[in-house]
Amino acid sequence: MRRPIAALLGSACWLLALSAHPIAEVNAAEANALRVGAAKVEITPTNLTNLNPMGGGTFAGVHDPIFARVLIVDNGRNTAALVSLDLIETGDTLRVRERIQKELGIPVNHVIIAASHSHSTPRLGKVTPGALAHDGGPEVAAYTDTVNDKIVVALEQARTSLQPARMGIATGRADVSVNRDAFTAQGWKIGFNPDGPSDKTVWVIRFEKPSGEPIAVLFNYAVHSTVTLGNQMVSGDLAGAAERHVEQHYGDKVVALWTLGPAGDQSPKFSGMSLAGPRPAGNTPVENKDRRSSAFDAMDAQGFMVGAEVVRLANSIQPTVASAQIEADERVISCPMKQGVNQMADMKQAQVSSVPIRLGLIMIDRIALATVSGEVVTNIYSHLRKASPLANTILVTLANDRIGYLADDAAYDTPIFEVNGTPAARGCAENGIVNGLVDMINQHL
Repeated sequence: MRRPIAALLGSACWLLALSAHPIAEVNAAEANALRVGAAKVEITPTNLTNLNPMGGGTFAGVHDPIFARVLIVDNGRNTAALVSLDLIETGDTLRVRERIQKELGIPVNHVIIAASHSHSTPRLGKVTPGALAHDGGPEVAAYTDTVNDKIVVALEQARTSLQPARMGIATGRADVSVNRDAFTAQGWKIGFNPDGPSDKTVWVIRFEKPSGEPIAVLFNYAVHSTVTLGNQMVSGDLAGAAERHVEQHYGDKVVALWTLGPAGDQSPKFSGMSLAGPRPAGNTPVENKDRRSSAFDAMDAQGFMVGAEVVRLANSIQPTVASAQIEADERVISCPMKQGVNQMADMKQAQVSSVPIRLGLIMIDRIALATVSGEVVTNIYSHLRKASPLANTILVTLANDRIGYLADDAAYDTPIFEVNGTPAARGCAENGIVNGLVDMINQHL
């Protein structure tokens, strides 16, 4: 029996309506197709004169090379870049980010340049007015120009290598960090406080080819890279050892980028210089050699622990997504300046009325890389995690500048190292960081 024309038209309209949504989803997926490029370039200084930021002076030599590692993510609509440096810190990175925008077309506020915070490496740039930090002379300025050139070269290589990619995320744990604010008979000192706040989360984002071969592994952990502090040798320290382990595991065919989490109050559990014990009288040359060996053994061991967890997590990530929304943003909050306690003779702090704290965001689908230009403590990150609308909110510190320690408001009642060293007056940094980052995330959801 023939069906009425109206019925046939109704069926056709129903079929069209049924198919419209999947087609829209396919088109959206194609529009957000993920492409990724990564590169790595060595930045070990060839002239070590006056580049040691911890106490000033010159490094005695190089133990292991240091690198700039870069990652570019693109979806045909937006592009963002993350630069991971095996360095103690940077000053304001605006100048090099403006150059990146001019030469590569990646917007200034879509570029994050973050330091690993190894204390056995140079710093970049000038100290931002108001920050309490070690400044540098003409040698630091020349080294900064060299590294900035190499960052641009690495980003050009990464952009040239952009290719279709998939990504996934996982979290684990590494018991390498410990809260360092310890109360002693002499008062509050940097020490060993296993009962203090400590976030031991290891975050891992794996970027891979459609075939499953890894391109890059971006990871995040909260600990100072100070295992070899005092040995006067250039080294990527714990962070560099972790990156090295991940890259070697994959046959040096991937780029492994360390980003620093809320490490303001976190030390490594084992420092090689302390493990060697007291200095024996009259045997300085042998003793120094023993202490140096102990330091690098402790560095490699703890770097392996973080790196091995990164590899385990990266290998476990399934399934991965091949399309992603990419958003980026930045803003600067201004806090009244607090006079810092100069805990090392050569640290300087310009007298200004306020200090800038730079916040940044790279959002890849439902993953937020939230950045802050200081050494953020654990409690501020705990506050951010609770306030963020995204479960996958990763805090990247020492990004695009280094203003100093940023303590939570409650800590200001205690004369701990981070409170003594912060340049921000109480009542500004914690809420400014949390509210600013959450607001940026909400704007781009």
